[in-house]
Amino acid sequence: MILVKELTRIFEAGTQDVLAVDHISFEVQQGEVYGLLGPNGAGKTTTLRMILGLLKPTSGDAEVEGFLVSSHPDEIKRRVGLVSTSAGLYQWLTPREILSFFADVYGVPRVQAEDQIEKLSRLFEISPFLDRRSATLSTGQKQRINLARSLIHDPPVMLMDEPTRGLDVVGSKVIFDYIDLLRDEGKAVIVCTHRLDEAEQLCDRFGLLHNGKICYEGTLAELQQCTSCQTLTQIFLQLLDAPVEPAESIPIAQREFI
Repeated sequence: MILVKELTRIFEAGTQDVLAVDHISFEVQQGEVYGLLGPNGAGKTTTLRMILGLLKPTSGDAEVEGFLVSSHPDEIKRRVGLVSTSAGLYQWLTPREILSFFADVYGVPRVQAEDQIEKLSRLFEISPFLDRRSATLSTGQKQRINLARSLIHDPPVMLMDEPTRGLDVVGSKVIFDYIDLLRDEGKAVIVCTHRLDEAEQLCDRFGLLHNGKICYEGTLAELQQCTSCQTLTQIFLQLLDAPVEPAESIPIAQREFI
């Protein structure tokens, strides 16, 4: 579903360039939740923006359902949904109007869009405020609308950037349930977060990103075995003290695009 190969991004910053993402490679299968984890500034959001086609890689490429982002960025966007806490709502529109607008942007036929809105309204329990102006909604209610908006075109791939940031316990549970739903529906999901305790509960496999490189990759059991640590937090603290060369921990780095 998702194949990332040697993805690299260098930003020009005056006299000294900044290597934000350094030749990272990984893959995500159908029905799998992949945690791209790391501290602030590790390169997580930059990686998501390149996969989505919003930011051109300096080198490397990403593939979604057989389409390369370098050559088919529009096809990529049709197949990907994005959930980000930085995404806002149009305050003077109602949730129904926002969902209808995004359905139209993605080319969803009107009748199908109406059916999808009703389905998502029941799923996320937003029917009671579906026709209220977004400016009157609480933070948790707005987050539910954002989740529904990301699924309006029923994409096979979902990218989630710090989805629980700023949410209370109830709001975080909504995100947990949402990710379980995506897994059950067979979608490929990438979750970017620095909240490692939550990632342990959410994700099937992990890529630990540090200074733009994936230094460890695998299931929690595999990471525990190769580091002799029990939690992701302990693994990361060890990583910060003694970075590991990525080539030994990412077998996919040898794969080629088909």
